[in-house]
Amino acid sequence: MPQPQSKRIGRDRYDAVLFDLDGVLTDTANLHATCWKQMFDEYLLERARQTGTAFRPFDIDTDYRLHVDGKPRFNGVRDFLSSRGIELPEGDPGDPSEVETICGLGNRKDELVDRAIVEVGVEPYDGSVQFIHQLRREGFKIAVVTSSQNCASVLEAAKLDTFFDVRVDGNVIQAQRLAGKPAPDTFLLAASLLGVEPIRTIVIEDAISGVQAGSNGNFGLVIGVARKGNADELKHHGAHLVVGDLAELTD
Repeated sequence: MPQPQSKRIGRDRYDAVLFDLDGVLTDTANLHATCWKQMFDEYLLERARQTGTAFRPFDIDTDYRLHVDGKPRFNGVRDFLSSRGIELPEGDPGDPSEVETICGLGNRKDELVDRAIVEVGVEPYDGSVQFIHQLRREGFKIAVVTSSQNCASVLEAAKLDTFFDVRVDGNVIQAQRLAGKPAPDTFLLAASLLGVEPIRTIVIEDAISGVQAGSNGNFGLVIGVARKGNADELKHHGAHLVVGDLAELTD
């Protein structure tokens, strides 16, 4: 099998790399998508029973990709339900998972993810690990920027928790009331904390909302990771370069 072609990234042009987590560093995007589907299908089925309407399940290929992927959890709940014409009270971030609010449903999904991390485990992508090691050797600053509030436990489970200079995750987003992706705020905060300029910073994302955020923040290079064969889609939404795996960026 031919080796992937190297797409070399040098320190002469860039100082830092900002990584998304799920689907970029770790093989957890499918885990999240499965948990979203379980939560929404259970809710939609119960709603269909109560209202006497037809049950239309959550579709991972379209609903997850278009309305949920890469966004802060409560935004994902709100945007998907809006796509189905469903309005719920916002509730409070501390709502129990059984409460029928935006926050309650989001917390229900989070409980499913926590359980899956323990039961299934987390594996990093080999190419991503190789690329991280190369960046550290060459003196790049690196950060994780994710809407996930499970970031710390995922990084620890994947044995990646010691590599990053900065972590901007769902907990930081909530505490600082940052706009989530596709707004660039989370990436801009990470760059600021690293002490680097966006134009000399690389954003690496696998979600539409993520590459949009990198583009909206005028970052020097936005790299899309097309693990789902969606290279054209990522380019259309703002990726300057698209790879199938981060091994393509290593020597």
